[in-house]
Amino acid sequence: MNIILIGFRGTGKSSVAELVAMATNRDVFHMDSAIAELAKCPTAQFVKEKGWEAFWELEQRVAQEAAQKQNTVIDTGGGVIRHEDHMAALKKTGVVFWLTAQPSTIRERLSEFKDRPSITPHRSFLDEVEEVLEAREPFYAQYADHQIPTDNRTLGEIANDIIQIVCGG
Repeated sequence: MNIILIGFRGTGKSSVAELVAMATNRDVFHMDSAIAELAKCPTAQFVKEKGWEAFWELEQRVAQEAAQKQNTVIDTGGGVIRHEDHMAALKKTGVVFWLTAQPSTIRERLSEFKDRPSITPHRSFLDEVEEVLEAREPFYAQYADHQIPTDNRTLGEIANDIIQIVCGG
Protein backbone atom coordinates (compact mmCIF):
# COMPACT_ATOMS: atom_id res chain seq x y z
CA MET A 1 0.00 0.00 0.00
CA ASN A 2 1.21 3.48 -0.85
CA ILE A 3 0.88 6.55 1.34
CA ILE A 4 -0.07 9.56 -0.78
CA LEU A 5 0.43 13.07 0.61
CA ILE A 6 -1.60 15.91 -0.87
CA GLY A 7 -1.86 19.53 0.22
CA PHE A 8 -0.92 23.07 -0.63
CA ARG A 9 2.63 24.34 -0.93
CA GLY A 10 4.25 24.75 2.45
CA THR A 11 2.22 22.15 4.32
CA GLY A 12 5.25 19.90 4.80
CA LYS A 13 4.59 17.14 2.27
CA SER A 14 8.22 16.62 1.21
CA SER A 15 9.71 16.62 4.70
CA VAL A 16 6.95 14.49 6.21
CA ALA A 17 7.24 12.02 3.32
CA GLU A 18 10.87 11.35 4.23
CA LEU A 19 10.03 10.70 7.89
CA VAL A 20 7.05 8.47 7.13
CA ALA A 21 9.04 6.50 4.56
CA MET A 22 11.86 5.84 7.02
CA ALA A 23 9.49 4.83 9.82
CA THR A 24 7.37 2.52 7.67
CA ASN A 25 10.19 1.02 5.58
CA ARG A 26 8.84 2.44 2.32
CA ASP A 27 10.47 4.16 -0.61
CA VAL A 28 9.73 7.83 -1.15
CA PHE A 29 8.78 9.45 -4.46
CA HIS A 30 8.78 13.24 -4.74
CA MET A 31 6.68 14.18 -7.75
CA ASP A 32 8.06 17.71 -8.02
CA SER A 33 11.64 16.39 -8.05
CA ALA A 34 10.72 13.87 -10.75
CA ILE A 35 9.17 16.67 -12.81
CA ALA A 36 12.31 18.81 -12.43
CA GLU A 37 14.38 15.81 -13.55
CA LEU A 38 12.25 15.41 -16.68
CA ALA A 39 12.39 19.14 -17.33
CA LYS A 40 16.17 19.11 -16.86
CA CYS A 41 15.94 22.32 -14.84
CA PRO A 42 14.35 23.67 -11.65
CA THR A 43 10.56 23.86 -11.70
CA ALA A 44 10.50 27.65 -11.34
CA GLN A 45 12.77 28.07 -14.36
CA PHE A 46 10.76 25.57 -16.41
CA VAL A 47 7.44 27.29 -15.62
CA LYS A 48 8.95 30.71 -16.42
CA GLU A 49 10.31 29.51 -19.75
CA LYS A 50 7.62 27.05 -20.87
CA GLY A 51 4.51 27.94 -18.84
CA TRP A 52 2.16 26.04 -16.58
CA GLU A 53 0.59 24.00 -19.40
CA ALA A 54 3.96 22.44 -20.21
CA PHE A 55 4.52 21.79 -16.51
CA TRP A 56 1.15 20.05 -16.21
CA GLU A 57 2.03 17.82 -19.17
CA LEU A 58 5.13 16.66 -17.30
CA GLU A 59 3.08 16.32 -14.13
CA GLN A 60 0.74 13.95 -15.95
CA ARG A 61 3.64 11.69 -16.94
CA VAL A 62 5.02 11.73 -13.41
CA ALA A 63 1.59 11.03 -11.87
CA GLN A 64 1.29 7.97 -14.11
CA GLU A 65 4.75 6.86 -12.97
CA ALA A 66 3.81 7.41 -9.31
CA ALA A 67 0.64 5.34 -9.73
CA GLN A 68 2.85 2.38 -10.72
CA LYS A 69 4.79 2.51 -7.45
CA GLN A 70 4.25 0.05 -4.61
CA ASN A 71 5.12 0.38 -0.92
CA THR A 72 6.00 4.04 -1.47
CA VAL A 73 5.28 7.36 0.19
CA ILE A 74 4.26 9.64 -2.67
CA ASP A 75 4.78 13.36 -2.11
CA THR A 76 2.51 14.92 -4.71
CA GLY A 77 2.75 18.40 -6.12
CA GLY A 78 0.23 20.82 -4.65
CA GLY A 79 -1.85 20.98 -7.83
CA VAL A 80 -2.11 17.27 -8.66
CA ILE A 81 -5.65 17.31 -7.26
CA ARG A 82 -6.78 19.48 -10.17
CA HIS A 83 -6.67 16.41 -12.40
CA GLU A 84 -9.24 13.74 -11.60
CA ASP A 85 -7.45 11.06 -13.62
CA HIS A 86 -4.16 11.63 -11.71
CA MET A 87 -5.90 11.31 -8.37
CA ALA A 88 -8.04 8.33 -9.39
CA ALA A 89 -4.91 6.44 -10.42
CA LEU A 90 -3.02 7.39 -7.27
CA LYS A 91 -5.92 6.71 -4.92
CA LYS A 92 -6.22 3.13 -6.20
CA THR A 93 -2.71 2.44 -4.87
CA GLY A 94 -3.12 3.47 -1.25
CA VAL A 95 -4.37 5.88 1.36
CA VAL A 96 -4.45 9.67 0.79
CA PHE A 97 -3.49 12.12 3.53
CA TRP A 98 -4.32 15.81 3.13
CA LEU A 99 -1.82 18.01 5.00
CA THR A 100 -3.50 21.29 5.89
CA ALA A 101 -2.32 24.67 7.17
CA GLN A 102 -3.81 28.12 7.59
CA PRO A 103 -2.84 30.70 4.93
CA SER A 104 -0.75 32.64 7.47
CA THR A 105 1.23 29.50 8.29
CA ILE A 106 1.75 28.73 4.61
CA ARG A 107 2.96 32.27 3.88
CA GLU A 108 5.34 32.14 6.84
CA ARG A 109 6.78 28.79 5.73
CA LEU A 110 7.13 29.88 2.10
CA SER A 111 8.59 33.32 2.84
CA GLU A 112 12.14 31.94 2.79
CA PHE A 113 11.72 30.64 -0.77
CA LYS A 114 12.21 33.21 -3.50
CA ASP A 115 12.05 30.93 -6.54
CA ARG A 116 8.49 29.56 -6.34
CA PRO A 117 6.48 30.37 -9.45
CA SER A 118 3.10 31.99 -8.90
CA ILE A 119 0.02 30.26 -10.25
CA THR A 120 -2.11 33.35 -10.76
CA PRO A 121 -1.04 36.08 -13.17
CA HIS A 122 0.43 39.32 -11.85
CA ARG A 123 0.67 38.19 -8.20
CA SER A 124 3.48 36.71 -6.17
CA PHE A 125 3.19 33.17 -4.85
CA LEU A 126 2.84 34.64 -1.34
CA ASP A 127 0.03 37.03 -2.35
CA GLU A 128 -2.01 34.30 -4.03
CA VAL A 129 -2.14 31.80 -1.14
CA GLU A 130 -5.73 32.47 0.01
CA GLU A 131 -7.17 32.56 -3.49
CA VAL A 132 -5.51 29.38 -4.74
CA LEU A 133 -6.01 27.52 -1.46
CA GLU A 134 -9.72 28.35 -1.44
CA ALA A 135 -10.08 27.10 -5.02
CA ARG A 136 -8.26 23.84 -4.25
CA GLU A 137 -9.74 22.94 -0.87
CA PRO A 138 -12.82 21.17 -2.29
CA PHE A 139 -10.53 18.96 -4.38
CA TYR A 140 -8.25 18.14 -1.46
CA ALA A 141 -11.34 17.26 0.60
CA GLN A 142 -12.76 15.11 -2.22
CA TYR A 143 -9.69 12.88 -2.47
CA ALA A 144 -8.46 12.76 1.14
CA ASP A 145 -8.98 9.68 3.26
CA HIS A 146 -7.53 11.55 6.25
CA GLN A 147 -6.91 15.21 7.01
CA ILE A 148 -3.81 16.08 9.04
CA PRO A 149 -3.44 19.65 10.39
CA THR A 150 0.13 20.95 10.37
CA ASP A 151 -0.18 24.37 12.02
CA ASN A 152 2.01 24.75 15.14
CA ARG A 153 3.20 21.14 14.92
CA THR A 154 6.59 19.56 14.35
CA LEU A 155 7.32 17.40 11.34
CA GLY A 156 7.67 14.46 13.72
CA GLU A 157 4.22 15.00 15.20
CA ILE A 158 2.67 15.20 11.73
CA ALA A 159 4.50 12.08 10.55
CA ASN A 160 3.52 10.23 13.73
CA ASP A 161 -0.18 10.91 13.04
CA ILE A 162 0.16 9.32 9.61
CA ILE A 163 2.20 6.39 10.89
CA GLN A 164 -0.35 5.64 13.61
CA ILE A 165 -3.18 5.60 11.08
CA VAL A 166 -1.29 3.43 8.59
CA CYS A 167 0.08 1.02 11.17
CA GLY A 168 -3.14 0.84 13.16
CA GLY A 169 -1.61 2.24 16.34
